[in-house]
Amino acid sequence: MAIGSGLGAQLGIAAESTYGTYVAPTKFVEFTKEGLQLKKTTAQSAGIAAGRLLPLSSRRVVTQREASGSIDMEVTNKAMGVLLQSLMGTSVTPVQQATTAAYLQTHLLADIAGKSLTIQKGVPLTTGVVTKKNFVGCKVISAEFSCEVGGMLTASFEIDAKDCEETSVLATATYPAMSPYHFGQMAVKTGAYASETARDGVRKVSIKIERPQSVDRFYANSSALKKEPITNDQVKITGSIEMDYVDTVLDDLHTSDAATSLLWEFKGANIASTFDERITFALPAIRIDDAPPTVEGFDVVKPTINFTGLYDGSNQPKIEYMSTDITL
Repeated sequence: MAIGSGLGAQLGIAAESTYGTYVAPTKFVEFTKEGLQLKKTTAQSAGIAAGRLLPLSSRRVVTQREASGSIDMEVTNKAMGVLLQSLMGTSVTPVQQATTAAYLQTHLLADIAGKSLTIQKGVPLTTGVVTKKNFVGCKVISAEFSCEVGGMLTASFEIDAKDCEETSVLATATYPAMSPYHFGQMAVKTGAYASETARDGVRKVSIKIERPQSVDRFYANSSALKKEPITNDQVKITGSIEMDYVDTVLDDLHTSDAATSLLWEFKGANIASTFDERITFALPAIRIDDAPPTVEGFDVVKPTINFTGLYDGSNQPKIEYMSTDITL
């Protein structure tokens, strides 16, 4: 029996081969909070009948079913590949580095058609019995990554799902030994693409990637369930850099509205040879939108630089993930 509280909860994930078709979870991620839930649209028949003061319970119908919610977690050195692929869109096979135990995943920005997940959550009753809810046809709508002084690298994934069912078997959760990425491992660089230099004074970085999709594709002959969402707008990448005002490099970019490349990286333990555990966010072109420095008192000036990620015409934004994961 599990512990009858959130301590006994679990979250399993698997990539689907067909949108909305259940696949037993193969990866179990550690999470800090989740909000996945079924949403149903109902209609109530309200025909007039002499002397009837309430609508008939038997004439309430469910006309649409879908699900949505969020998953918050710390970003770890293992088991992140399936979520990153669903966010970025490229079909990724980890590439072994030389003959070592290090495998590199390169998640380039691409269309996310066909990238859906089954997400199974186990929710404990107070008795310790774990109930199961299987969310199928899960699409990542957005993800925000953030890390600040003294903190962990965290991620929040927004999910849209086709349906929630409770018949498939609750999978047995297994967790590999994992470590979180944190501020002590963080590096921030800007400059010419592939030749970025380290920035001093950075205290916090956040990057949000939004994948707009038509999530309302409800049609006849579909048993009240939606078709796979389709990309219906350009990708939106935004973020912020909180820093002490140690130099004018980013401030000058705000003034000139010139582009720069942003490299945000976390390096963990060495796997083998020159290959370290790492996650790298590479935005080949960002433009500074606002937040020139202002003096608000006696303390050190601390501007927050807000930026937009754009396409430089040659290089796509990407997330690189080096781990010992042989598969996603």
